[in-house]
Amino acid sequence: MDNPLVLLETTTGDILLELFPDKAPATTENFLRYVDDGFYRDTIFHRVLKGFMIQGGGLTLRLEEKQTRPPVVNEAANGLSNTRGSLAMARTADPHSAGAQFFINTVDNPGLDHTSPDREGFGYCVFGRVADGMDVVDKIEKSKVRASGVHEALPADSVLIVNASRFE
Repeated sequence: MDNPLVLLETTTGDILLELFPDKAPATTENFLRYVDDGFYRDTIFHRVLKGFMIQGGGLTLRLEEKQTRPPVVNEAANGLSNTRGSLAMARTADPHSAGAQFFINTVDNPGLDHTSPDREGFGYCVFGRVADGMDVVDKIEKSKVRASGVHEALPADSVLIVNASRFE
């Protein structure tokens, strides 16, 4: 079975994601459901931290958080690492709180990997990687950022996810 591919069309360029359902089945299914439902259309990358990652998939241009389905179980103990170009689920301090938001690591981030089953060591579930378009990710990472309310690393010029769709 070929791994599913998802094309993120952004105002900065296209990013092709390869998903790993064999390593993170629930997370992959959750992400693809959001893709198929058109959830990511017209959301933004709202958190861009240089030398760390870019995060998106949950806020509109007006910084309104979109309503999500119940959280997905954290599959971070799948042996995958938060390396440069890997795709992982964003979450709160609760390890099992991931909804729709995701991030792409722009550097190796071993501190985000699963190390133990407790709150401190649970980690962030990697469920895919950038198959093509890492140059676009790097360009987004270089965005000038500003603070706006609770958002401290918001790109000054919005980076919109115009569409997310399965890529055949």
